[in-house]
Amino acid sequence: MTVTVYSTPTCPYCKLVKKFLAKHDVPFTDIDVSADDKAAHDMIKKTGQLGVPVVDIDGKTIIGFDEDALKKALKIK
Repeated sequence: MTVTVYSTPTCPYCKLVKKFLAKHDVPFTDIDVSADDKAAHDMIKKTGQLGVPVVDIDGKTIIGFDEDALKKALKIK
């Protein structure tokens, strides 16, 4: 399973997503879109979203910190 979090350092919901993933021992790649223009453009092109967090789980996109959607996509009870 591949999990990518598109985030910024100042985003409180990004921090919640990363804390949730760490709590459930889910390895993820964190991409700071404020420091990586190409990644920001890729995120916008892929999702149409300008805001963060955007979580990509094996190609399934979750916008924002949606704990229920994260649990479902990651098969966490």
